Amino acid sequence: MKKILLLFLCTVLITSYIYAGTTGKLAGKVTDQTTGESIPLANIILEGTSLGGATDLEGNYMINNIPPGEYNVVFSSIGFQKRKVTKVQISVDFTTRLDATMASLTLTTQEVVIEAKAPLVRTDLTSSHTTIEAAQIQKLPVESVTQLLTLQAGVVQDADGGIHIRGGRSNEVAYTVNGMSVSNPFSNTASLSIATNAIQELSVISGTFNAEYGSAMSGIVNTITKEGGSAYTGQVSFYTGDYVSNRTDKFYNIGNVDALNNTVSEFTLGGPIPFVSNLFNFFLSGRYNKNKGWLYGIREHNTSDQAIISATNPNDIRLITTGDGKTVSMNPSESFNGTAKVTFKPISNMKINYDLLYSKAKSKDYSHMFKYDPDALGTSRSTNIINSIELRHAVDSKTFYTVKGSYNVRNGSYYLYPLLDANGNEVDFQPGDDLSKLHADSRYQPTEKLTVPATYTFYYGGTDNSQSYSKFSTFIGKFDIVSQVQKSHEVKFGLEYRKHELASESFTVKRDTVTYTTPTILGISSASHDYYKKKPEEFSTYIQDKMEYSTLVLNVGLRYDYFNAHSKYSTDIMNPSPNNPSLSSDIDKSKLLADAEAKQRLSPRLGISFPITDKGIIHFSYGHFYQMPSMSSLYTNSSFKYSVSSGQLTIGNANLNPQKTVSYELGVQQQLSDELAVVVTGFVKDVRDLFAVQYIRISGDETYARYVNQDYGNIKGITVTLTKRRTKEDMLGASLDYTYQTSEGNNTNSDAFFLDMSSGRQSEKIVTNLGWAQTHTLNASVIFGDLGNWNISLVGRYGSGMPYTPELTSSKIDIKTNSGTMPSTLRVDLFADKIFNVHGVNLSVFVKVFNLFDILNDAAVYSSTGKADYTLYQNSATALATRALSQRVAGIKDPNDYFNDPTYYYSPREVRVGVGIEF
Repeated sequence: MKKILLLFLCTVLITSYIYAGTTGKLAGKVTDQTTGESIPLANIILEGTSLGGATDLEGNYMINNIPPGEYNVVFSSIGFQKRKVTKVQISVDFTTRLDATMASLTLTTQEVVIEAKAPLVRTDLTSSHTTIEAAQIQKLPVESVTQLLTLQAGVVQDADGGIHIRGGRSNEVAYTVNGMSVSNPFSNTASLSIATNAIQELSVISGTFNAEYGSAMSGIVNTITKEGGSAYTGQVSFYTGDYVSNRTDKFYNIGNVDALNNTVSEFTLGGPIPFVSNLFNFFLSGRYNKNKGWLYGIREHNTSDQAIISATNPNDIRLITTGDGKTVSMNPSESFNGTAKVTFKPISNMKINYDLLYSKAKSKDYSHMFKYDPDALGTSRSTNIINSIELRHAVDSKTFYTVKGSYNVRNGSYYLYPLLDANGNEVDFQPGDDLSKLHADSRYQPTEKLTVPATYTFYYGGTDNSQSYSKFSTFIGKFDIVSQVQKSHEVKFGLEYRKHELASESFTVKRDTVTYTTPTILGISSASHDYYKKKPEEFSTYIQDKMEYSTLVLNVGLRYDYFNAHSKYSTDIMNPSPNNPSLSSDIDKSKLLADAEAKQRLSPRLGISFPITDKGIIHFSYGHFYQMPSMSSLYTNSSFKYSVSSGQLTIGNANLNPQKTVSYELGVQQQLSDELAVVVTGFVKDVRDLFAVQYIRISGDETYARYVNQDYGNIKGITVTLTKRRTKEDMLGASLDYTYQTSEGNNTNSDAFFLDMSSGRQSEKIVTNLGWAQTHTLNASVIFGDLGNWNISLVGRYGSGMPYTPELTSSKIDIKTNSGTMPSTLRVDLFADKIFNVHGVNLSVFVKVFNLFDILNDAAVYSSTGKADYTLYQNSATALATRALSQRVAGIKDPNDYFNDPTYYYSPREVRVGVGIEF
């Protein structure tokens, strides 16, 4: 590893580089309005900043290292009148083309001011890349990055909230803030959320992406946060509301409206720091959200209650019922997230940014089995802090470099009752802490209390006795530099190093009526207690050349990735653990484990864009993309405990290979008029070495599960996007995108992996739909109103049904996995506001309505019917017996209540109103 680092550091000293992912570029040509001749040495300044440049002898100019946002660009030259172009939009990773003509001072001495329009087609777009600016976000019915993502073409959200881009798994997306990763290495998902009021620009790259991006196979989500300007700006808002629905038969208590059910308070403040305003600027944001949710239970039972079944007469059943009968929220949540940015400009060509990102959240997940014992479920908690610092220095007008570092710390936990010390005080436990002086809360109940008196009914007492804790810290160091080495060549080169420290601890509090009569936490050596602490490393580098010609834009790049798990893995599938007490004496235990190999991969990337008309552009892109599986799959049971009697034994695999995707994309952009454009894109993805579970049968009933690179997928699709721009003259803006997509993968039974390997035969390839495959997706948004006065926006989303596996209850015929299709879903959201200007301050009154028409969308279905509201088992003999029991024993619920599970539906209509002040 040291040799690799030394080699690339030496390369840094002799090569030109670029930093990408947080800035854009402005380029164009300045000519004489009368003669059309080039104007050399004209000055171009971005008003209110120190950014600028000058034209060369041919009148061309280029200004890079521009943070995303809206700027006024001023052109000036001796003998010519000044020309100002307002509202020039700069986007991350793109070149904004702005040509200008200047009139002679002999014609007029007045400054000419015109307003720019964001381009509807981009000449340097070589892969699908969507950019959403702060002004757009502010006028949409969205409150999170996730909601913004669901508006993008090719993006599907599953019932659990996972985001799938172009058919990939939800953990195949890389999330970055200001160009730095904020991914959770345990799960390869975002570790924290950013409030929309802090976002300057959100960019989404789907399918293929340039060599500077890695650790992802489906897409890149990059958030750029706002920074303070030369004047003070701020915003404060509060809004509240509740779920308002007539679906009382599906959602208990939904008819009782609470005006403060879901409250949100937000603020932002930015500007110069007093007394040092010429050197320092700041930006602060915060968002606090408290939501009681829409899923409720009834406290008919306390956790100490239970169903008592006679040992001699199973029909003798009695329920202990001590609850107060109150309605209890079962999916509440509370969160705060904030940002702080300080910008220091010691000299005109240098900027230092310090960013602090903070989030804290807690929530509960509804469990239908505990509907009448709602206090039995634990709470998930998380705290995340990210500190990052960036130094950006422009060496000259063509070259700048960036040095950046970040430190990300996240704590997560799940428990019902916290651990206690010897004095009975609650303890803030973290994985790896000494448990010898701690004990579990006495309120944890024996597992026998989770015994149900009949099938298709609820728990009538008991507690969830599981606890889990996780903590990770990630240090990231990056060095990047840009150089426009020639007029048409922008060379990129970068280095990144990541050092993780992961700790995870989970256990079940043991309590029963025979062995563990008091709540007991067994030691780490037991099968019910897992702990590991690991320090994996990652290193990456890339080189890329963006060649921009009048008839062609070409992106060519190569990326190198290195990963070392720094852990051991099992080398013998038939003898996976040296801790197996029944190992034969002939087996050398020292050879059963080995150090995981370091993984190294090279990824070529190619993107081409060229015009076919003056307003039509074709692009093609191709690339190899690698990503390690989530690290929890590498380190599960990394101490190789072996206890088959405790249930299904699972052993992680620190020697897993990176997952691989080869992706192709072909698209065309065509501007149909000044305000209307269409984009058509086709894509193909071949996915290999996906993470999968393999079951190994050692002998008889002795089996265990291990993780392997076995799954594959094949994804094809086409996306059509139509955009109608909103202008001052035309109050209507709209967008419409449609995606047709097939997402297929292998359907090899987990046991078959082992059987085929043992027999030496090739595994049978049975292709089936992936679980999140949505064939048809349609998104539409309409925004209408008078800018700065009033606004109405509607967002609609339609999705064809996702797959499910049907069940034939009266047949032994094998049904193909995911061969059924759930009902389609449709949702419309609304945002409307009215702005009043009071003494220079904008006061806004607004309303947000989610699921405007209160459409009942299925999130899951019963496999016997393909419906969420009915299953064949409702009329089975077992269900009829439970129904008869419910009529005989007070407190036992009818099975129809059990089958009416509200989690089988997406949330009902929600209405919120609020006020805001902006200055």
